[in-house]
Amino acid sequence: MAFELPALPYAYDALGPFMSAETLEFHHDKHHQAYVTNGNNLLKDSGLEGLSLEEVVKQSYGKNAGLFNNAGQHYNHIHFWNWMKKDGGGKKIPGRLEAAIASDLGGYDKFKADFIAAGTTQFGSGWAWLSVKDGKLEISKTPNGENPLVHGASPILGVDVWEHSYYIDYRNARPKYLEAFVDSLINWDYVAEMYEAATK
Repeated sequence: MAFELPALPYAYDALGPFMSAETLEFHHDKHHQAYVTNGNNLLKDSGLEGLSLEEVVKQSYGKNAGLFNNAGQHYNHIHFWNWMKKDGGGKKIPGRLEAAIASDLGGYDKFKADFIAAGTTQFGSGWAWLSVKDGKLEISKTPNGENPLVHGASPILGVDVWEHSYYIDYRNARPKYLEAFVDSLINWDYVAEMYEAATK
């Protein structure tokens, strides 16, 4: 199946002032489009053409770096757009997920501190994650386009810490961007949907 660029689930200016229309235009229309275009070119004759995106990511890992990088970033970004919404963030978390954050991660405040720390300490480009592994929530970070799928986990929330995700709005203040993401942008309903799917 060919990779396709999904439409944003909101207007370019919907996430202001925490993420600008300019950032979303460049990030979605240019960067994500490039992962789709390059991924489709690299998918041809790879032997993985008929697989789901998740399987392309898993099976190209460690074997086909170019395809893995672009497929991984395509997967990450499809969800990244949905992990954000206008008036999101904060402690408005659906009950079962909230209970899991309390039992597995020590509660919302500790989750927030540890998630922001993961994003802040990811050297260079990469992502910070909340995932389900062996039935439990865990926080991790990965370089470049890598994601928890290739480490036996199911990502349910991720934040992009490549500079193109925040530099227009926050310059080099990555921790401020991460705080704004957690406090004001997370779409907890979408995270909860992915949590339910990962814990079936």
